Amino acid sequence: MVDCCNDKACEIEALRNRQSSTLKIVLGINAAMFIIELTAGLIGGSVSLVADSLDMLGDTLVYGFSIYVVARGVRMKANAALLKGGIMAAFGVFVLGQAVYKIVFPQVPVFEAIGAIGLLALAANSICFILLWRHRADDINMSSVWLCSRNDIIANVSVLFAAVGVWLTRSGWPDILVGLALAVLFLRSALLVLREASSELRAIKG
Repeated sequence: MVDCCNDKACEIEALRNRQSSTLKIVLGINAAMFIIELTAGLIGGSVSLVADSLDMLGDTLVYGFSIYVVARGVRMKANAALLKGGIMAAFGVFVLGQAVYKIVFPQVPVFEAIGAIGLLALAANSICFILLWRHRADDINMSSVWLCSRNDIIANVSVLFAAVGVWLTRSGWPDILVGLALAVLFLRSALLVLREASSELRAIKG
């Protein structure tokens, strides 16, 4: 009987199983946090929370696609990465629209809601980040997933800064500025993922 440690096919299958299990866990966490953050953001009138909730939804979709392509070939993974990049870009544009709306129709959000939900989201995404860390260099699929997770941590910390800013200024501007910053982050990350996926596809065709 061949030892699994010396069997490359067995090693690859074991890696795929670990990737799939990790992705299912982080998918569940993000799906739950999307509902929580969106509800709190709409009730509390927070652009940053709505932006972060949409990021959670985008991640949920991304993880779902990633689970699907774990056992697929390089071309499928690159195409999935293109789709992920498109989703990230779409959410960036949506958040920009939300920020513009709040500028035109100003509203002071509930900073307590922003802070409390922001802390909860940071804890949830920290767990996802730790789970995905060891898979960050596996392939383009897991690399793009890890990039999404890293951005989530940055977004969560930014949301907490927004809560403090709203509390200190009694103004909605800190929340709007954080929302705009998150939109730029989404668009920048989308560009990076799209560029890498396009490069991978060109290499395959070449």
